[in-house]
Amino acid sequence: MDVYYISTIFPKEEIYGVTSQLRRAALSVVLNIVEGHARGSQKEFVRFLYISRASLSECAYLLEFCLKIKYITEDQYQKIEYNRNNVSYFLQQTINGILNPKKQ
Repeated sequence: MDVYYISTIFPKEEIYGVTSQLRRAALSVVLNIVEGHARGSQKEFVRFLYISRASLSECAYLLEFCLKIKYITEDQYQKIEYNRNNVSYFLQQTINGILNPKKQ
């Protein structure tokens, strides 16, 4: 949600560029978790969690890019980066829990 909010201030000429790419990557994180869970098997769920993690990495780069070109402020970046790190941790813990259930 934060990505959608901050991307509303991006220049209008970016609507089909960075804005679109960042929004799709951010939404892909959640949608892959949902789709993977709905598949009904742990193997499929883990596969989609990895895809979700890749989309999160894409968000990380795009957010750094937006900071460098001053589309977002340092404060906005730090808030979203904090949330992104939490999601990344959740994804890795979930993957680890499925792949190595006895270690949890």
